[in-house]
Amino acid sequence: MKNVSTSYFGFKAINTLLLTALISLSLNTHSRADIYRYEDDEGIVHFTDAPTDKRFKIFMRDLKKDKELRTKLKFAGSLNPAEYEQIIRACAVKYGVNAHLIKAVIHAESGYNPNAVSSKGASGLMQLMPGTAKSLKVANRFNPKDNVEGGVKYLRFLLDTFRGDVSLALAAYNAGLSKVARYGGIPPYNETRTYVNRVLSYMQTYQSSGI
Repeated sequence: MKNVSTSYFGFKAINTLLLTALISLSLNTHSRADIYRYEDDEGIVHFTDAPTDKRFKIFMRDLKKDKELRTKLKFAGSLNPAEYEQIIRACAVKYGVNAHLIKAVIHAESGYNPNAVSSKGASGLMQLMPGTAKSLKVANRFNPKDNVEGGVKYLRFLLDTFRGDVSLALAAYNAGLSKVARYGGIPPYNETRTYVNRVLSYMQTYQSSGI
């Protein structure tokens, strides 16, 4: 069986248990990774561990990797970060923003809860304020795709504004662009400084975990 990272497989009629066993065997003998699948219009099922099409959905999770990440980043058991992997990857490529940074911001902002709402009115995965969402043309802040795309687009704007300085961009994401401009750097707010350090720490963890 070829490595699923380099090829897709088409099956018209195959026992599900046999298919699962085959993929499990592949994962045990090759590099471990999540496996995604989708069935095309002709009934052919495709599998990969490096999805490039939004039709791919999670089929088999790398339990070891998932457990390690949950242990390090303390995800709630009911949340599934991998669910938004395709959205994050697409936005990372589209706007040229590091995917690990996007994941870290989502983690710090909402803990991957698409229905999260803050006391100040920010909502969704990347906690967009109503005014910010409107300016970014985000129709539905609770729609993961719309929310992440809006948040990443805003991050791109902030990174460009601060010439690639991630810390300043994060400070502006948290406290507002005007506050960073007023103080000429990270504002002297405990909340903002804690936020910047937390996101950078999450980002490092994602990078070191290779996820």
